[in-house]
Amino acid sequence: MRIDIITLHPELIKSPFEHSILKRAIDKNIVNVQFHNLRDYTTSKHRNVDDYQYGGGAGMVIAVEPVERCIAHLKSSTYYDEVIFTTPDGDNFNQKTANKLSICNNIIILCGHYKGIDQRVRDHLITKELSIGDYVISGGEMSAVVISDAVIRLLPGVLNDETSALTDSFQDGLLAPPVYTRPANYKGWKVPDILLSGDTPKISKWREKQALKKTKRLRPDLLFS
Repeated sequence: MRIDIITLHPELIKSPFEHSILKRAIDKNIVNVQFHNLRDYTTSKHRNVDDYQYGGGAGMVIAVEPVERCIAHLKSSTYYDEVIFTTPDGDNFNQKTANKLSICNNIIILCGHYKGIDQRVRDHLITKELSIGDYVISGGEMSAVVISDAVIRLLPGVLNDETSALTDSFQDGLLAPPVYTRPANYKGWKVPDILLSGDTPKISKWREKQALKKTKRLRPDLLFS
């Protein structure tokens, strides 16, 4: 898979891809992540990529030209399954979306910034708009990292135990059940006996019940979505 991230601050988001699971995926050539500075595609001598809103109003807007030039450059040599724009008013990014994106070959993620982006970009160049939550952050860079991380960890060969991702919260529409490790008894805080029994079928049933119980308590909305 190839992920191209278009951003005003490439140095801001490179670090997460240089550590842990994301770094391992890149080093194993499972994923190729490239960063593109939007300012490299402006014709402004001051490298500006934003301008005032037509009609007035507070906040600057990312202009259509540098975005179109950048995307056109990328598409000239690569086919992209999705061109994603990170924005607070996009569709809610969830595990189902991550699963779908994980089977793509190539995606572009355009990081939102300032007051917004010229609507013509959204109308003509973007195929999917995603939000990581009902709040506003300073820019779409962190959203791009979250989306990339959620997708990359699903790619075959990334996790040491590929079944691990299948038991994550939300993967089956439920929150993950409680997990425990050694020691079995710490200051009187004991691991449930069933997990020490070695009875795999009973353990699986216990985990299913715990996952359902936890979801009912913390996220009942998931059971009716």
